[in-house]
Amino acid sequence: MTAETISPDLRTVLRRLKLSRILDTLPERLVLARQKQMPHQDLLLLVLHDEATRRDSQATVLRADKAQLDPTHQIERWDETAKVTFDRQLLSELLSLRMLDSHHHVAIVGPVGVGKTFLAHAIGHVACRRGHSVLAVRADHMLKGLKQARLLNTYEAELRRLIAVDLLIVDDFGLDAMDAQESRDAYEIFTERHRSGSMIVTSNRGPDEWLPTFADPVRAQSALDRFVNAAYDLVIEGETYRSRQKPGTNRASQGVKQAGA
Repeated sequence: MTAETISPDLRTVLRRLKLSRILDTLPERLVLARQKQMPHQDLLLLVLHDEATRRDSQATVLRADKAQLDPTHQIERWDETAKVTFDRQLLSELLSLRMLDSHHHVAIVGPVGVGKTFLAHAIGHVACRRGHSVLAVRADHMLKGLKQARLLNTYEAELRRLIAVDLLIVDDFGLDAMDAQESRDAYEIFTERHRSGSMIVTSNRGPDEWLPTFADPVRAQSALDRFVNAAYDLVIEGETYRSRQKPGTNRASQGVKQAGA
């Protein structure tokens, strides 16, 4: 049976109902139903399940795009031959996303190039698949965005954008010293996220080294105390992972399991 056997009337109705993507798989489903003498109800369920799967997949892609996640940083693409070490059991726990239920945080710490951003975004992709809202941002871009938002009188809206998501991923925190305004903004983010949702923070430095980057030690102590005492520590050591992402190199197609569907 070919696509031409589907009547024009059915095509028209499917388009009116915004179900035209069903036509992508309907011909083969009709063949299967005939071969297996499938009851009409079972055929309808199969066709609608195809459509639901397509929509779920599309929604996941849209969430990941809105979250500003790198599309290549998915756990299935992690190269298991990489010469880096970290607690695999802890990573599996983080991929379960139970931390989101309890509003716990994650500090991913390690030297340059060992895959901190990759694993942070990989957890973000799993969260998107599970229907969670996610936002990934580099720390310096986040602070500059808040500074610019003040000038545009959109600070509250920008702050809400960072606070409202289920999971906020802040990359490369603690690289540079912050001025007084940036320190206050960082304090607001850490404090509000502690109340509203989870954070993943990646850094070349451990949380104990973040304190001197704040201009206000009192605010720093208050913010970091909240974060550290509610955070998992995923420490990565080893050789740079970035060379394995270079175009033309072979990458493992199978990553850490329990990535979630």
